[in-house]
Amino acid sequence: MFDNNSRYSGLATYQTTTPDGRTVVATTIPLPGAEVSAGLHRRVTGDRLDLLAARYLNDPTTFWRICDLNAAPVAASIEARELIAIPSGKRP
Repeated sequence: MFDNNSRYSGLATYQTTTPDGRTVVATTIPLPGAEVSAGLHRRVTGDRLDLLAARYLNDPTTFWRICDLNAAPVAASIEARELIAIPSGKRP
């Protein structure tokens, strides 16, 4: 259902019924992993999390790992930070 590099990969799914009566498949909410920091990145104008993920993790779609390591539930909450922790290249 999800790509291997997705934060939802490997999580359990379940069926639920929406208020309008439709049955849909949902997934559990992932808890942040035990990422190890490789260091800090000093943010500059124009930095985007997908670009940082491409640069440091070789995959722009893994920007969510940067969010998790920085305890940022959404990418926009990192935009005002001067220093951004970067995960090590390997997933735990």
